[in-house]
Amino acid sequence: MKFRTSLRYRITFAFALIGGTVSFALATALYWLTINMEERLIEETLSAELEDFIGRYRQDPSLIPPSSTLMQIRVMNGHERDAVPAVLRNLDTGLHQVDLEDRSYYAEVRLSGEQHFVALYDDSQIRHRESQYQVFLVIAVIVMILLSAALGFWLAGRVLSPVSELGRRVRRLEPEGDPRELGRDFPPDEVGFLASEFDAYQKRLRAFIEREQNFTADVSHELRTPLAVIEGAAEVLQEDTGLDEAQRTRIKRIARAAREMGEVTAALLELARERRQEQVSGDCDVAALLGEIIDSHQHLLERSEVSVELEILSRPHLPIQCALLRIVLANLIRNAFSYTREGRVHITLNKTGISVMDTGEGISPDEIDEVFKPFYSAQGGEGIGLSLVWRICQNYGWKVQIDSKVDQGTCFHLDLGIR
Repeated sequence: MKFRTSLRYRITFAFALIGGTVSFALATALYWLTINMEERLIEETLSAELEDFIGRYRQDPSLIPPSSTLMQIRVMNGHERDAVPAVLRNLDTGLHQVDLEDRSYYAEVRLSGEQHFVALYDDSQIRHRESQYQVFLVIAVIVMILLSAALGFWLAGRVLSPVSELGRRVRRLEPEGDPRELGRDFPPDEVGFLASEFDAYQKRLRAFIEREQNFTADVSHELRTPLAVIEGAAEVLQEDTGLDEAQRTRIKRIARAAREMGEVTAALLELARERRQEQVSGDCDVAALLGEIIDSHQHLLERSEVSVELEILSRPHLPIQCALLRIVLANLIRNAFSYTREGRVHITLNKTGISVMDTGEGISPDEIDEVFKPFYSAQGGEGIGLSLVWRICQNYGWKVQIDSKVDQGTCFHLDLGIR
């Protein structure tokens, strides 16, 4: 699972969500309780007023019902019922809310004999106070959310500060430097456990680097020495006048294979050292190197009707050792020569890179995305060689692309990053 926001902001959001949920629930409960209690108080007040007026009205039927700005009482007798507004005539006993004369009222209805007594209370001020109370509750919820978010942000910073400190220390670690113990500087909690795991990983990584460095140093001697012996022996055999042409051809192939093996060994050792492009010095004539590679691979075309066209539009020089570029170009050209039965191989060198285009078997669209993967091998012959090409290009910042159609041919584009 991937998150686009940091852990601190996710904790802050969680605090704000919890604070908002709780404050909204409390605000809803307070509003309901306030409105309910307000209605009960109004009902009790109107009931008391009606009780008092009904008692006095029984003693003096000529008593005029009280009427004020907020409250008034109306008496409905049988013969006067039609003169009362219809909304009041049909009310049952109890508390109601009615609209009368474009105003809203609480209406408390009592029945005494054939007479109906209605106490009306103007609730406009109550509604105004309720609106103010709603605004107050909304503001309180918003303030609670903001306070919860601020508290969550502060607490997240305090809680995550050990993790941030551990991250800064891990960032300063160097793979080839001496391991630094991180666990002793943190308390024995989850962060301390993570720091201890980093310490253990550092030890394993350091041991791995030492083994790799020892292997690189040993293989540099153990592989280059026998290859040098093979090349020297091949040179001596080539000078033997008693050999026939077939034997000389075989010896040349042995010498060529030993030289190519030496180049592959040098390339692998160069990649194992993880040397950056800016750390490598040299002067490689790309055009001259390209001509040498084409000549050394001409034997692959001896039994095929394939023409080779070399178009040199520019003669760039790269500030690198030629060994790795030789590996890249040799793999691209070898593939073109080996898997083109007839037609032509057109090689173009310009100021930005090299293109190797052939009329061979081509590569299917499903295989193009796989050819640079280690140990992948298809009918087009793209196996570990192109995997090595990809690694070298990644190391030097070069780009290699493939354009291919089945039964029509393949074109490799190598961009050397020259501008």
